Amino acid sequence: MKLPFLTALPVYNEASHIPGVLEQVGRYSDRILVINDGSRDGTADTLAAIPGIEVVTHPKNLGYGAALRSAFDFALRSDAEVLVTIDCDGQHEPRLIPALVEALTDEVDIVSGSRYLKEHAGDNAAPEDRRRINRLITQEVNNRLGLRLTDAFCGFKAYRVSALRNFEITETGYAMPLQVWVQSVAAGLRIVEFPVPRVYLDEKRSFGGSLDDAAIRLAHYRDVLDRALATHPVPSLTCAVTAAD
Repeated sequence: MKLPFLTALPVYNEASHIPGVLEQVGRYSDRILVINDGSRDGTADTLAAIPGIEVVTHPKNLGYGAALRSAFDFALRSDAEVLVTIDCDGQHEPRLIPALVEALTDEVDIVSGSRYLKEHAGDNAAPEDRRRINRLITQEVNNRLGLRLTDAFCGFKAYRVSALRNFEITETGYAMPLQVWVQSVAAGLRIVEFPVPRVYLDEKRSFGGSLDDAAIRLAHYRDVLDRALATHPVPSLTCAVTAAD
């Protein structure tokens, strides 16, 4: 029996993408939540014209991690058993939503999309600095947490809602997934990766301010990982990640 699920999309100035992406998401998800993270480009008006969706609005832009934290809080107050998170920039394929939910078996708490678990026809090459930093940080996460991830930063995920109670998300930006991995291992959550296509539509997407500098971004990710481990010590390197069929 398919678990009841909610699909959440964090958005910031995505008015041009919203109608097409939500139309696609609506084909595979009966319940859609959009977190409007302080958009100033007409996103609010665009969302208001779309029936049947639920919206949480941040009065000002707080960051990607803060938007996902709001999605976690909303899901915990809902009757959904699964939360799917998917980006609204067209880089994830909504047709895979049911497959991620199906991969969330009784033995799994998080299904995490991976753009590097296997190659797909038509995969784009990742921008060099993003691929390099992803590879470095993913390896550091694996070494320090005993995981076997191939993609530490993919936003396309399915979470068992009951597992969300283990998270104390304080990182409001793009480094937020590092807190998720540390806190997941500290709580003994069970993780599988799921292969998803690698699509880059905007290779020049800004991370915001100084984080557009690759060296500064890498240092920031390492700092967040250090602080997350200091706050949530991992008892032993026994956790592993498997690949979903």
